[in-house]
Amino acid sequence: MTTHSEKTPLSYNELAGMIDHTLLKPESTPADAAALAREAEELGTYSICVSPSMLPLDTSVHVATVCAFPSGQVAPEVKAFEAADSVKKGAEEIDMVINIGRAFAGDSDFTEREIRAVREAAPKPVVLKVIIESAALSDEQIVASCEAAKRAGADFVKTSTGFHPAGGASAHAVKLMRETVGEDLGVKASGGIRTLEAAEEMIAAGASRLGLSGSAAILGELEARA
Repeated sequence: MTTHSEKTPLSYNELAGMIDHTLLKPESTPADAAALAREAEELGTYSICVSPSMLPLDTSVHVATVCAFPSGQVAPEVKAFEAADSVKKGAEEIDMVINIGRAFAGDSDFTEREIRAVREAAPKPVVLKVIIESAALSDEQIVASCEAAKRAGADFVKTSTGFHPAGGASAHAVKLMRETVGEDLGVKASGGIRTLEAAEEMIAAGASRLGLSGSAAILGELEARA
């Protein structure tokens, strides 16, 4: 996976190509999701990320959805079913939430099993991203969760849902996640990234994908800088 140093400025297309343009508010309507897809096409983002209930969506960009979102507190077989159903409805990427309580308890074997269950239900070429809710975990728990994701065949580890009171993405967590998974997996920074400066900080720390709801504003900042 290619990462960018903080000394290498990103072009518009490079940054847009790293963005999952996201809409996950519970009050979102099908019309909102359709508008998100149109905006993503205009902005040139890599994908959109929407709730499973919004599928299928007619769009020329890649389609990602979430699984067991936002709590992660459902059984592995339920996560597997949800992921498989989303793939049938057109999802190309699945962002699943791990059981954070099991991560707190140090049960990395469980974490690996539930990720593997979703991986088997949504096999490659579907992209599987594993949300570990990094702001709620210790460094040791972040490392253990990332290692479990790697063993279970995930494609990405992801910082946050953006809904946990502990907070969203941090450069520290992204750096630790990148160091743990190496270049074999992607690292997605998501949650609370609202400025170009914050986006660049995450990329410099090792993020290869960004989950953004304010994509237009951030890309607009980049254009204004040029």
